[in-house]
Amino acid sequence: MEADTRFAEFVAERGDALLRYGYMLAGNPHDAADLTQEALLKLRGAWPRLRHKDSPESYARTTMARLHIATWRLRRRELLAWELPELEHHDRLPGGDERRMWQALAGLPRKQRAVLVLRYYEQLDDAEIAAVLGISRGTVRSQAARALDKLRAAIPSEPMTRGNAR
Repeated sequence: MEADTRFAEFVAERGDALLRYGYMLAGNPHDAADLTQEALLKLRGAWPRLRHKDSPESYARTTMARLHIATWRLRRRELLAWELPELEHHDRLPGGDERRMWQALAGLPRKQRAVLVLRYYEQLDDAEIAAVLGISRGTVRSQAARALDKLRAAIPSEPMTRGNAR
């Protein structure tokens, strides 16, 4: 019974963070909710084995990343198209390019988006990303480079001048 209480407390405390992580991986709220629910179901089944470990959230995040990979491997040729909700809040980019950045991120191939999310949102190194995604470190670096090139092309940066230098 105590394990059930601890699991419920974990979900109440970290459920929203896991949902945001799912959104970063999947690029849309529906798939993010599915990833989160599936990961929490798997975590619940493993909870008795994990309750003494420091971070059940890392188990859930790794599970979400693996579920996401399994999904895009099955749907490689499918192209998802959707619009972002109008009432979202994101950190501001210089020049008001937030919407274009989110659209550009959503337009990346699934593997490239997953690499960027794991690198910049989860702050994993190349070896950790390779282990989570089941790919080589070289593939991680090449996917990240391609993704960043696509983002740079979609959102050109302003040249540094005295007026906008920080």
